Amino acid sequence: MNSKTHDTRHHILDVGYQLVVQKGFTSVGLSELLKTADVPKGSFYHYFKSKEQFGEALIEDYFMRYRQRIHQIFSEQSQNAYQRLMTYFQHWLSVDDDTCNANRCLIVKLSAEVSDLSEPMRLALAKGSKRIIETVANIIEQGQQDGSILVTNSHEAALDIYHMWIGASVLNKLFHDQNGLTRCLAYTEQRLKQP
Repeated sequence: MNSKTHDTRHHILDVGYQLVVQKGFTSVGLSELLKTADVPKGSFYHYFKSKEQFGEALIEDYFMRYRQRIHQIFSEQSQNAYQRLMTYFQHWLSVDDDTCNANRCLIVKLSAEVSDLSEPMRLALAKGSKRIIETVANIIEQGQQDGSILVTNSHEAALDIYHMWIGASVLNKLFHDQNGLTRCLAYTEQRLKQP
């Protein structure tokens, strides 16, 4: 894939993300996407066979970039594993943060909307979420080793915490109230300090 092709494809995905995270997948029509991205219809179909395939690619691209951003947080060697994990979850509360913002999370936006409509998109969301849970479990294991995290089952704790954050993020969107996310942060602190 040459540079121009790569740039055009990523431009369509970038514009698509901005539109989908604001309006939802089904509300964004192909003509709106093409107009906003300022690309011809033929360019879209050169990269994506259908809107569903575009959605699948959008999800995969989102998770790739998301993992790169959280890797930066989790690689911060001046903090122990517990501090790095709490820094990650504090990002969920920040309205100006594109790293892990609850209001700009494609998992939260699309899971309920497309899971019954598109099996490939559901599988892409599930695969990406599973990798995030595994990443959180790895940080918990590092915390077990450095003594900053006391839980005994890293995968179970990661799954519990991730489920809680996704649920709190959905309710945050529903009520436009960050109290649930704030309580989620406090619970996460407690959960990681309990054996």
